[in-house]
Amino acid sequence: MIRLVFNPTALVARLGRVKERLADPTPLHEEIGEYVIEATKARFRIGTAPDGTKWRPKQPATIARYKARGDGNKTQPLIGPSGRLGREVNSLATRDQVEIGSALEYSGVMQGGAARGAFGSDSRGHPLPWGNIPARVWLGLSDTDEHHIIDIADEYVGDAFTE
Repeated sequence: MIRLVFNPTALVARLGRVKERLADPTPLHEEIGEYVIEATKARFRIGTAPDGTKWRPKQPATIARYKARGDGNKTQPLIGPSGRLGREVNSLATRDQVEIGSALEYSGVMQGGAARGAFGSDSRGHPLPWGNIPARVWLGLSDTDEHHIIDIADEYVGDAFTE
């Protein structure tokens, strides 16, 4: 007769490490935030939305306005005189979540677009914004991003299980 005895001590210990790791997933959220920031910055370099569609090009009037102000020939969509939107993507990770975005006040307008005059007018009576701004979705997750995030989570839990 063959007798097989299963001793779950090692398994229980490993599951305990996984439980401890998942009790505060802040490091996992930080890693996800870092990944999404880099993926977002990469999309700025190629001018595409998370779903892969190209951002609408800048209007010739916008390019001319940059040139007239001495801001150079900024033809790439979402790259303004300072280039801050593509550089200043940040994340805030907590135990419960990770938030990714930009603190720049115009970041939401670039994401969702705005109609000419949607924000009233300036002190000289000119509409704000002075022209229609098409939505150029810069923040979000692609299918590839979602797969990478799952891989990050798998590795995070797997590392605890194999320690």
